[in-house]
Amino acid sequence: MGVWEAAKEELRRLLGFRALLSRPEKEVYRYDAILVGEEPFAVALPRTREEVQALVRLARRYGLPLVPRGAGSGLSGGSVPLGEAIVVAFTRMDRLALDPATRTAWAEPGVTTARLSEAARPFGLFYPPDPASYRTSTLGGNLGENAGGPLCFKYGVTGDYLLALEFVDAFGEAHLLERKAYDLPGLLVGAEGTLGLITGARVRLVPIPQHRATLMAAFPEVEALAEAVSRAVALGAVPARLEFLDPACVDAVEDYLAMGLPRGHALLLVETDGDDAELVQEELSLLEETAKAHGAKVRRAQDEKEAEALWRARRAVSPALGRIRPKRVNEDIAVPRSTLPEVVREIRALGEAYGLIVVQFGHIGDGNLHPNILFDPRWESEEKVWDLAHAIARVALRHGGVLSGEHGIGLMKRKFMAEAVDGETLEAFRQAKAALDPEGLLNPGKLLP
Repeated sequence: MGVWEAAKEELRRLLGFRALLSRPEKEVYRYDAILVGEEPFAVALPRTREEVQALVRLARRYGLPLVPRGAGSGLSGGSVPLGEAIVVAFTRMDRLALDPATRTAWAEPGVTTARLSEAARPFGLFYPPDPASYRTSTLGGNLGENAGGPLCFKYGVTGDYLLALEFVDAFGEAHLLERKAYDLPGLLVGAEGTLGLITGARVRLVPIPQHRATLMAAFPEVEALAEAVSRAVALGAVPARLEFLDPACVDAVEDYLAMGLPRGHALLLVETDGDDAELVQEELSLLEETAKAHGAKVRRAQDEKEAEALWRARRAVSPALGRIRPKRVNEDIAVPRSTLPEVVREIRALGEAYGLIVVQFGHIGDGNLHPNILFDPRWESEEKVWDLAHAIARVALRHGGVLSGEHGIGLMKRKFMAEAVDGETLEAFRQAKAALDPEGLLNPGKLLP
């Protein structure tokens, strides 16, 4: 029996039929939402921490890399396999336990983001991180990428809600650590599975606000919208959500849903919340006045039903863009709010210079923009698309921003890291990786250049 046959036989004994999926089933695990990797050696679907430990020890014996994976909804290639590797899919580790008295929950990595928040709702609580894929994305993947979402401006990102982390290290040992003096759990958040395999987490829940208010503002151009946001935040506004769509996005959504959106305009969607109804309305009024001062036409939602209708436009962006071109590269930069007008202007000019369709939307309140390059590989150069993606990343860096606000570095932006991070910091990253994963078997080829 050869080495690989022996490894497969051990996997069969360890996990039974769950260890080695058939070739058509394995094919799915090459993909995330944007990139394609190579066919994995095997796909394992563990149910327990002990099975994860056994997988790590088996991988060490045979020198097989391990690629952790949640629901595959990532947008940077962080969960796609490269070469012979075992994909560890955590979707069957989905146990969830709530403790309303302490406003916490214990969740395994396969628990979806939506399920966590919905389980808390009967107790008057919710889990704020809400990435666009929250109905399918899992807590393990959210922790690996430090995911955010529309609520992140006011409420923070995934790592802000982590209280304790259970993980299996590169030697197969399990650890349960709280976030105290030496914050090792914090080191694993955003590390994309390169330092350990997350098997559980205790997270913080917060009370559901009693009141909400929503408005939509239509601006003649994105630059005016960005200036209005910068001004409102400078005046002290901290809304729960501040989302924007550029005119190309608005037109695409209107073509898709026929909602009566103002074509050719940039849209700002705002939600304020809190337990004091008067303060919630005052904050919305501040944003309304600032928007009008920058040339916007404003529409307030009169009730929850109308508010939901306005937010439907934001949620429809992804399917609407798919009708314009079959493929897209979803950028994820974050820049200081004061630079927003210039950044969106430069990105629009880059798209025109490259002759490619670039649309912009995202969480503008915290400067997290999602420029999307839309293309058809049958007649548009993918090489030019990736050159443009690199140019957009450089715009963020030039204005004091970062490569990723929430999607992670993964495979997509790995080569950009040498420009984004100084050599001394990169060396510190490499030393941490060498200390925690000396054989380099945990999600190799990701994040570090």
